[in-house]
Amino acid sequence: MVHIGYTMMTEQAGPQELVEHVVRAEEVGFDFSVTSDHYFPWLDTQGHAPYAWSLLGAAAQATSRIPLMTFVTCPTVRYHPAVVAQKAATMQLLSGGRFRLGLGSGENLNEHVVGAGWPAAHVRLEMLEEAIGIIRALFEGGEVSHHGTHYDVENARLWDLPDTPPPIGVAASGDRSCALAGRLGDLLVAIEPKSELVEAFDRHGGAGKPRVGQLPVCYDTDREAALARAHEQFRWSVGGWAVNAELPGPAGFAAATQHVRPEDVAETIPCGDDVDAVVKAVGQFAEAGFTEVALVQVGGDRQGPFLDWAHKELLPALRS
Repeated sequence: MVHIGYTMMTEQAGPQELVEHVVRAEEVGFDFSVTSDHYFPWLDTQGHAPYAWSLLGAAAQATSRIPLMTFVTCPTVRYHPAVVAQKAATMQLLSGGRFRLGLGSGENLNEHVVGAGWPAAHVRLEMLEEAIGIIRALFEGGEVSHHGTHYDVENARLWDLPDTPPPIGVAASGDRSCALAGRLGDLLVAIEPKSELVEAFDRHGGAGKPRVGQLPVCYDTDREAALARAHEQFRWSVGGWAVNAELPGPAGFAAATQHVRPEDVAETIPCGDDVDAVVKAVGQFAEAGFTEVALVQVGGDRQGPFLDWAHKELLPALRS
């Protein structure tokens, strides 16, 4: 059975609300949770971007069962990998071992804020690989010094380490990133239900490891309202990762998606209250070989109704 997760999407709600949402998600029976790690929303209509790591610490204390995970953190530009290692170790302690560190090569949208430029895609993967090596070395304990192609670490040590370090997930969208995920990750992270991603991950060492996907949905008893909200707040998602990783701000995403129609969004986002449509979409991930799928309810102010629906109808249907 595919495990079903809940997404704390920092782009569409404030920190207090996000903690309240994950508490409710735990109560209604979601198997795990993930959170995005953004400095900007994709579109101005989403309207939020609190600091994910403060949110995660609060969520760890407000919940007791539900696993937590970054989906995903970029440990290469905005954050130095030595600092990411410290944050992740602390989260594993605060959560009592419920934390997984999802990592990816990032988006210009969030990383440009520190003024370090935005490297080419192949360089970003090189940086991610070096960053993962630094993080794993620090998880082992002891003092770490590193002088590599992209990073320097001087006499770093994590003074508060969990007995079991957090598993590391690696986001992938193509052959090169799948190869990196298979070699260096404890789990695969992806947003498309493509079997070729899983197969490439397996070929490079990922066989038997968890594969975590993500699916946006837009629940509403009024399907037209759901469709309008999905178009208003989530039309950026139809652009594909080659585009989404490069644009520097919400204005760019608004311009790039000005001709996207509501019906285009509906092709990839189940809208309304049709349980079978969500079950079918989750089934596509299962058929592709994914073991976990995190749902994203579109609309920060519509989490309560979605969670009630998930409790009464959606989760029982997904598990049957």
